[in-house]
Amino acid sequence: MSGTVRVVVADDERMVRTALRVILDAEPDLEVVGEATTGAEAVSVVRDRLPDVVLMDVRMPEIDGIRATEQILATLSAPPRIVVVTTFENDSYVYDALRAGASGFLLKRAAAEELIQAVRLVARSDSLLFPAKVRELAARHSSARAAAPWTARLTEREAEVLRLMTTGLTNAEIAGRMGVGPATVKTHVASVLAKTGTRDRTQAVIAAYESGFVRPR
Repeated sequence: MSGTVRVVVADDERMVRTALRVILDAEPDLEVVGEATTGAEAVSVVRDRLPDVVLMDVRMPEIDGIRATEQILATLSAPPRIVVVTTFENDSYVYDALRAGASGFLLKRAAAEELIQAVRLVARSDSLLFPAKVRELAARHSSARAAAPWTARLTEREAEVLRLMTTGLTNAEIAGRMGVGPATVKTHVASVLAKTGTRDRTQAVIAAYESGFVRPR
């Protein structure tokens, strides 16, 4: 993604919203274009401002961040990347939010540098945000299920790319590991997302674990 990354901040605590705005607006390539104090307001603000990234508090009045995420993804043809903001990284709400379509999560106690990097990474969407924790959550919460039909449709190369995606490697890192060009990896990633019926890498990783394609260690 080139240009300025547009961000909406949704949190019912004014001090949290203010702090996030100050941190993000200080960066030349990031801009907070809207704020919301409830889940319902977040849905409305996102529809109006059409940001690239949403920082969504998990627990808010009216509707929580999980339902707000579902509504945003269901009603916009080109929805933003959503990062849920939470107090506890092992909270079951986090995994529910990822399954609902969030592209990652961020702890409220995260340092300013982590916040900035997280927004940029999610906007670029060529790697996982906190891949080790996403894998841990997926391994803990996903249950053994019959293999999904899409697992048989992946080519050998696509299957390899998906396995490497679950480790959190970027396209460039996957290309280096496989000995191919980044453009080739980008094509494989797009095919993996299409075949798994997922919108981004995080959702593909969740699908990989829940289908049994990748087994928890």
